[in-house]
Amino acid sequence: MIPDKVPQEDVFHGSEDLKKTAHVCSFDKYKELYMKSVESPDEFWEDIAKDFYWKTKHTGPFLDYNFDVTKGEIYIKCMEGASTNICYNLLDHNVHEKKLGEKVAFYWEGNEPGDELTVTYRELLQKVCQFANVLKSQGVKKGDRVSIYMPMVVELVVAMLACVRIGAVHSIVFAGFSAESLCERIMDSQCSLLITADGFYRGDKLINLKLLSDEALQKCRDKGFPVIKCIMLKHLSKGDDTSPGSQSPPAKRPCPGLQQEKQRTRPVPQVPWNPEVDLCWLTLVGGASDKCEPEWCESEDPLFILYTSGSTGKPKGVLHTVSGYMVYAAATFKMVFDYQPDDVYWCTADIGWITGHSYITYGPLANGATSVLFEGLPTYPDVGRMWAVVDKYRVTKFYTAPTAIRMLMKYGSEPVHKYKRDSLKILGTVGEPINPEAWQWYYTVVGEKRCPIVDTFWQTETGGHVLTPLPAATPMKPGSATFPFFGVVPAILNESGEELEGPSEGYLVFKQPWPGVMRTVYGNHRRFETIYFQKFPGYYVTGDGCRRDEDGYYWITGRIDDMLNVSGHLLSTAEVESALVEHESVAEAAVVGRPHPVKGESLYCFVTLNDGVTYNRQLEAELKKQVREKIGAIATPDFIQNAPGLPKTRSGKIMRRVLRKIACDERELGDISTLADSSVVEQLFQNRHCATV
Repeated sequence: MIPDKVPQEDVFHGSEDLKKTAHVCSFDKYKELYMKSVESPDEFWEDIAKDFYWKTKHTGPFLDYNFDVTKGEIYIKCMEGASTNICYNLLDHNVHEKKLGEKVAFYWEGNEPGDELTVTYRELLQKVCQFANVLKSQGVKKGDRVSIYMPMVVELVVAMLACVRIGAVHSIVFAGFSAESLCERIMDSQCSLLITADGFYRGDKLINLKLLSDEALQKCRDKGFPVIKCIMLKHLSKGDDTSPGSQSPPAKRPCPGLQQEKQRTRPVPQVPWNPEVDLCWLTLVGGASDKCEPEWCESEDPLFILYTSGSTGKPKGVLHTVSGYMVYAAATFKMVFDYQPDDVYWCTADIGWITGHSYITYGPLANGATSVLFEGLPTYPDVGRMWAVVDKYRVTKFYTAPTAIRMLMKYGSEPVHKYKRDSLKILGTVGEPINPEAWQWYYTVVGEKRCPIVDTFWQTETGGHVLTPLPAATPMKPGSATFPFFGVVPAILNESGEELEGPSEGYLVFKQPWPGVMRTVYGNHRRFETIYFQKFPGYYVTGDGCRRDEDGYYWITGRIDDMLNVSGHLLSTAEVESALVEHESVAEAAVVGRPHPVKGESLYCFVTLNDGVTYNRQLEAELKKQVREKIGAIATPDFIQNAPGLPKTRSGKIMRRVLRKIACDERELGDISTLADSSVVEQLFQNRHCATV
């Protein structure tokens, strides 16, 4: 499975200095550990589990499972018989046993430059205990679900860890989702409490979270869901003692003794207040003790629910459990980012997504790491913001999305070169395959050819990285997720479910579990089995297409539903997009299928051009020629449309469902409440009718 030798040409290597201190220092060491992880998984994972505190030890095998629906119910069990508490391991264990109490857990960087906080592990423990006692005072108990709808502030981490401390199950809803989406998630998980904030700014845009929360709770009541309490953090109105729900003294951030952020001069949101439902965070924590004994949980007790898109349109409540998720998030963070005790790590994701769960909260804190927690946007107040933050906190490990990289590429290298970035050691990407051109720009311009790039493939469902380079061990190919992480056994299947050997392309599946894989879809185990195990019994089906090259490297080709069948040939939209972006005039591209009476599907391409470039027929001809030469005549685009902007969610993902509607000139778009800028859609419809197609 893992090749004996890897190519030495057309690959990029980590530096010799990096190898001297790396946890996995060579490809031979990676192979040795990998073989141990798949041949002796109990021994491999038990070595890692020794780093954590266990109230009781597990009995029996480390992992027990059934992946074959023809042999009975699908299940995955890890460390049965063991009990622990993740919050205790992340905070108490670090403060008391590892003596990290005064170490910085988070540098919080607000939307506005200069708006900042610093919180240590000891302070974070105190705040979590206080809020855990608040939750208990509101009747929240072990197993209850708590919905959290908050901006990227320290209190979001406090809220989720307070849930974990008392054994409650958090369900975090991304603060860019609509009131309807929040309502749907509250009802599906049967939450007993909502935690939110008054609002926040994303760049210049004010988001009134409390108003959205009230709308969501009213929708719940209209649908017969019982009334639940709502705890509100005064984030924007923290210095206003006249805001609803507060009591003297005037509200401040609940981090006494920390550097206080500068007071904003912008308007604060008007906060609706219902004293029968609403509770003030500050008032509640003011009378709460900062001591709270943890609730000891069984290994397979639920930890959190996180909703992800479903093929039927109804979101799936992905359920993760205690011990396996903790061990896997910690191990992947430590080895994929080669975490060292003096690192300052920054993941730019939102905690409302799985990346923020695993690689802002659980993975870093489990390793006693110092992280940057960022509320703002990469282009606000200017396009150099990310590199300014890197210099400010001396960030060593930086993890972001290809979408952000491609967006910043549009502005060239000058905004990057204004900053030193000399602290950077490792760069990472997450969320979608990175095209080789963006990889090269990231590597050359941002990392100055000295920082390896860990191009990580994983899903909400996997809990952590499953295909990824290790920075000192894996020779990197731009655009490839390279090889499996420890304990992960990938395979590529054809449509008939046959395993393909050697260079091949097909469905990416996994043959056995790893500790962090999801356990079920909350409240619907049958749906879990149908989505992930029904198509190919005996395998976990990712839903992604994958190519394995002649050197054994894995390349993610996109979701299977992003594979187009053109005249009987399967084409990857990601591959076509990559070919388009190779053109010097193109900053970003998105490709969808449009029905064709002869071919079945035709390629409809949207291209965003670099600043100063004009779209014309000559450029269109060049782009078609480039795709034809890169992939083949069968992949020649039928339609190319100029797209000054692409419809994206607030987390930066392109909404290809909307692009398919535009390609077909269909105005019924469905729910577009998660769009960051809905005006882009109308502009694309207008351009469509002017397009040279």
